[in-house]
Amino acid sequence: MLALGLLVVRLVVGLLFIGHGAQKLFGWFGGYGPKGTGGWMDSIGIKPGVFMAVLAGLLELIGGTLLAVGLFTPVAALFITLTMLGAIVKVHAKNGLWVTANGYEYNAVLIAVAILMALAGAGEYSLDALLNL
Repeated sequence: MLALGLLVVRLVVGLLFIGHGAQKLFGWFGGYGPKGTGGWMDSIGIKPGVFMAVLAGLLELIGGTLLAVGLFTPVAALFITLTMLGAIVKVHAKNGLWVTANGYEYNAVLIAVAILMALAGAGEYSLDALLNL
């Protein structure tokens, strides 16, 4: 049952991160693409905005893909943690903990999931297991 639970968590979190990366990189799923996201990042002091939007999008897309398929899971967890720490520091920390006030609650949960995956591994239903990584 643990292997199935790890698979569900990997797929849900990984696929959602793929979606967030695609929003930043391609403007899919209601996103604004690199220029739109970059303009917003510039406006809140994350410069250069377009470069940072592409970097965040790549970390989310690659981290989400690796997590979803269970390949190089500690690397996936690192990429997800880095993007969430950036979001906390640059956007959410000033608003406090609770997501209802645009705080960092949700980002902290995602970091906890990423750390769990890095420590527990991707589980039996993963490319890591198939390749003995």
